[in-house]
Amino acid sequence: MHGEKRPLYYVGRMLHPPLRARLKERSWEVEVLEAGAVPKAGIKQLSAGILDFSSLEFPADLRYLHELLASSLAGWVALGHREDLEDATVRGLIRDYCFDYITLPTPDDRVVDAVGHAFGMVALQVNTSSDARDGRPEGEMVGSCESMVALFRSIRKVAMTDAPVFISGESGTGKELTAVAIHERSTRRDQPFVAINCGSIPAHLLQSELFGYERGAFTGANQRKIGRVETANGGTLFLDEIGDLPLESQASLLRFLQERKVERLGGHGSTPVDVRIISATHVDMQTAMIEGRFRADLYHRLCVLQLDEPPLRARGKDIELLAKHMLGRFKKEANRKLRGFAPDAIAAIHNYGWPGNVRELINRIRRAIVMSEGQQISASDLELADYAEVPPVSLAQARESAERQAIELALLRHRGRLSDAAQELGISRVTLYRLLTSHGLRADVGATPAQDSRPAA
Repeated sequence: MHGEKRPLYYVGRMLHPPLRARLKERSWEVEVLEAGAVPKAGIKQLSAGILDFSSLEFPADLRYLHELLASSLAGWVALGHREDLEDATVRGLIRDYCFDYITLPTPDDRVVDAVGHAFGMVALQVNTSSDARDGRPEGEMVGSCESMVALFRSIRKVAMTDAPVFISGESGTGKELTAVAIHERSTRRDQPFVAINCGSIPAHLLQSELFGYERGAFTGANQRKIGRVETANGGTLFLDEIGDLPLESQASLLRFLQERKVERLGGHGSTPVDVRIISATHVDMQTAMIEGRFRADLYHRLCVLQLDEPPLRARGKDIELLAKHMLGRFKKEANRKLRGFAPDAIAAIHNYGWPGNVRELINRIRRAIVMSEGQQISASDLELADYAEVPPVSLAQARESAERQAIELALLRHRGRLSDAAQELGISRVTLYRLLTSHGLRADVGATPAQDSRPAA
């Protein structure tokens, strides 16, 4: 294939001549980046890249890769042997930055095809990625902090597959918005998106809500009802608060996931249904499984791909950004000509801990829009007057607070895996344990159901 040359970056110590020649035939202009060499401006041009872990030295060559990959506008493909995946840093880099991973040895054409796919996907996403970095909405989602940009990137990745997605995070963080964003970027975007809150429907009604019933199935069943699962046929079924699903319904859901057929209550036949399952919960699923409240076999079927929704308190400047976005949106509905937030309101927004996360922020802003009597929303309008002033702190307190925040964010980014978090922080795992104890943190702060020892690839 001949055409306009496209840039491709190879990160490794030796690009085999046959592969280089094959890439050149497919119009790739290859530039080899020596191990440890990060372009000063990053890789800002639309390009493709190959990470050849089979020719890198561990761990010396891995230290700079986070900086390189985070600053690049490139579709990356990883190459390596199976034993390379034993390194947690390698698994994390592949999971967070690569569109494909190829186990060596493999034909050169397999690599070239994967490079083309990665380039095509990043080309489709270039505008959306820029919007996310600038803090503009990802659909209804707003954010520019590191954790949100990583979430936006993960949304676009998982949307390309049909595998089940499990979204974990505290209540009020916006897990349904994430599910909608995945659906709208998937091949099922033109089909139904059906959501059901497993914790808000009484247990004795949940079966009929999920799977429907036939006329006469029970007293009051005067006509056939199509269940939520069947309604979502061809599209996406979002199971919110899946951790609250009763055990009886868990068995029925597991049977559906195994057979991909539903049988309405009172029915005698089964109906094939094609849906993608996205589930979410604020429940600690490891504890729920240990205590017998949730079936492990069902959890492992639901949690094929996992996303972590960051709490609002961990999003830094995003809190103010989100508050202004919500004010602009809701003041139009209320027909109010407000000019923004007063300085004391901005201070309160940053000082408050937001236990109710984004949902609480939205509720406070909507109430303030109605109750405000001035041209700006004040801390009192938000009912946060007690948080408008920053109490003086000593240098030791500031250092302690910064250290605690750095630990919490590292654990959030690495899904509670202590070894990976310690490596990012530049300390030993033993030191991290000591700091967790001294700060009064549990070992699972920021953790998701993923275990510290579980492979992350």
